[in-house]
Amino acid sequence: MSRVPTALIAALTLVVGFFVAQVTGVRALGGLVLLAGVAWCVWRSRTAGVARLVAVVVVGAVCFVAAHVLAPTLGAWPAVLLVAAVLGVVTWALVDRRA
Repeated sequence: MSRVPTALIAALTLVVGFFVAQVTGVRALGGLVLLAGVAWCVWRSRTAGVARLVAVVVVGAVCFVAAHVLAPTLGAWPAVLLVAAVLGVVTWALVDRRA
């Protein structure tokens, strides 16, 4: 698992969280997926430094909100995929590239 970039896990966390919420109809379950993904990414990348980790978590939260804002215009899945890509790039730049 150490060869899988944290950026990929961060991006997939948004996608899988949305998928779980949509399939089950229980948004809280999707939220649990998001929280688990964030916790795993932070734990895994703890050597990147607190400032970088906080920045990635904040960007993730902004992406989560942006998906909701963009969904009426783009559609739910395109919005989620777009913000997941943004989160993946930012995570790679701040955490993975440094490693």
